[in-house]
Amino acid sequence: MAEVSEDTSWIIDLETALVDECDYGTLRNICKNRPVPAHLRAEVWQICLGVHGKGDSLATFDGLFDLKEQEQIRQDCKSLIDKFGNEDEEDKLTLVSDLETIITFYSKSRNETYKSECDWLGVIQPLLALKLSRAEIYNCFYAILNKFISRDCEKNGKPFHLFRLLLQYHDPELSSFLDTKRITPDTYALPWLRSLFASTCTLPVIQNMWDVYFQHGDPFLAFFMALVILVNARDQLLAGELDTKQAIIEVLTSFPSGLEAEDIEDFCSLSQYYASRTPQSFRRDYQGPLFGVSLVPVREEFEVSVTQALCLPVSVAELLQACQPGSGDGVKYFVVDCRPAEQYNNGHLPTAFHLDANLMLQNPMEFNTAVQALLAAQQQSINAGSISGGEHLCFIGSGREEEDQYVYMVIANFLQKHYQFISFAKGGYSAVHQLMKDRLSDGLTNHNSKHCIICNPEAASSDLESGEDFRPSSKNKDESESLFGKLSGAVKSKSAEMKQKLTDYIKNENQQVERHVSNTDRVGKRYRNMDNVFSIGDDEDEELPNSSDEDSKEKVSLDTWLKKPDILYSCKCNAVGSNGFMFPSYILVTDNHMYILREIPIRKGMAHIQSRRALGSIVKITSKKRHPELITFKYGSLEDDSVEVTDMDRFLIPNAGEATKRIKQQIVKVLDALDR
Repeated sequence: MAEVSEDTSWIIDLETALVDECDYGTLRNICKNRPVPAHLRAEVWQICLGVHGKGDSLATFDGLFDLKEQEQIRQDCKSLIDKFGNEDEEDKLTLVSDLETIITFYSKSRNETYKSECDWLGVIQPLLALKLSRAEIYNCFYAILNKFISRDCEKNGKPFHLFRLLLQYHDPELSSFLDTKRITPDTYALPWLRSLFASTCTLPVIQNMWDVYFQHGDPFLAFFMALVILVNARDQLLAGELDTKQAIIEVLTSFPSGLEAEDIEDFCSLSQYYASRTPQSFRRDYQGPLFGVSLVPVREEFEVSVTQALCLPVSVAELLQACQPGSGDGVKYFVVDCRPAEQYNNGHLPTAFHLDANLMLQNPMEFNTAVQALLAAQQQSINAGSISGGEHLCFIGSGREEEDQYVYMVIANFLQKHYQFISFAKGGYSAVHQLMKDRLSDGLTNHNSKHCIICNPEAASSDLESGEDFRPSSKNKDESESLFGKLSGAVKSKSAEMKQKLTDYIKNENQQVERHVSNTDRVGKRYRNMDNVFSIGDDEDEELPNSSDEDSKEKVSLDTWLKKPDILYSCKCNAVGSNGFMFPSYILVTDNHMYILREIPIRKGMAHIQSRRALGSIVKITSKKRHPELITFKYGSLEDDSVEVTDMDRFLIPNAGEATKRIKQQIVKVLDALDR
């Protein structure tokens, strides 16, 4: 009996506190994230939502039900009330009227168009069971949508890009599996996050879940609830018993319906555990854009960071705090500094392990050895209880694109091998340097201001890699006459003049590696708008496919295409994405075009036609002296004396010299044909 008394004593304390008009903090201390008794739930929820005792917002309603979607609102409200099976028609009509008023007023006051799929009524349904007044229902409904339902919670919305990063952080194998099946989080988690699971769980489950959820007051907790559901379903998913994409989506979507009311306390505790095992700086970055006032425009940098991030970002402030003695029980990082050796030697964090990203291309075997040493050092640090020891790997680059593109390739390599807890430091060493500018000598090891690329930007020039000129030198001019000699004489026509300019740009010049230009980054005129002398093929051939929509790309047989009679040259390579991922691919060259075919991992012998490039649109072919096998093709047009680069592809080609030679030869043939 003593045990029963102890279990229920907090309920008596809660009842007493509610009589005394307790605040949110007092309520949390009493309830301690436990489900509350049904007779106290209405008051507890209102206190947690901050609407207890609030006035009637609906008093300002103009009484006009004149929205374009009014008929749909009325029908959806009626359908919801019909589910309750209440035989009193008068009560039904009253409830339908109240719901229609709530939805209409909210839509008008927030200037948001009602759509059935937004599931506003799904959020209201648990509130109806509390027997609240119309005004109280509206206040609770408004608070839930404003505080806990993410903005842009729609197909392919930003919340689901963030959820994918969280899933990848905790379970990279499951994340990779779903990516391979092209199953994005919005296909199964949309009803979860849009209604806080109300549309997929029973009422008793939702009541207990919302008891705990509102006590936490953490809008991101729903992400970790969704994460726990997926992690618990992983064995069934990875077993391979579900053979179609749709079957997997249907099973995933239904998983929350298996929860029981008595499971909720443990379920929420486990969700909180995953939240505590996740870097916290993402909350600061994403709180405003996802849960802020909708009238505030979302920052462009957020749009880019959440949709294009390779892995979960960590602020350098959080990273430095976690690496301090006595930092508490939060996430512990093992910092991996991937900058070139000369940069690392002129200043680095004292806890950072050096892994030169360039090794991955220069010497793969040595790189693999270094990775094994890294993992061994990490385990030794953890065993020794060192402040540098942590299960979470945080990669740090220079903060400059020319070096960090190689860091992304290293991160991609770790992700492809399903290493858990992978993140990168936002802003890299540059951000660390800025944060520690007043204590560089104390906070950094071996800091050398003379050679530090942040203190002395001129020192960075020695780090840049120079290219090897594709154009023939003067002493080899006779040997190369057939390739470029024709274009080195006097200009006799406009087309010959333009051809000379184009040839001058097809070279391996001294350069910094440029970032990948995506379809949305294109500037200037497109190639097809140039004079006809440069046009090869139809205008439509110049259109590039949407790289994010693999389903729209044509699927072909590799063997059939490699044996086509019009293929003059082909080579196997790896296409390098802007995020560092590499995709097994083929380059095929015909008389006038260069085709990029990307292998389909789940369909052996098949490939997508990734792109079809007119040879005349290639304005530069560049590489690196230190990485001669990393070739960049730049596409665009000539505008007077300047080149307009509109797109680029980057490849890792084993026999790069032969490939570039054959492609250049065909480009010159195309230009010669145009000049006739």
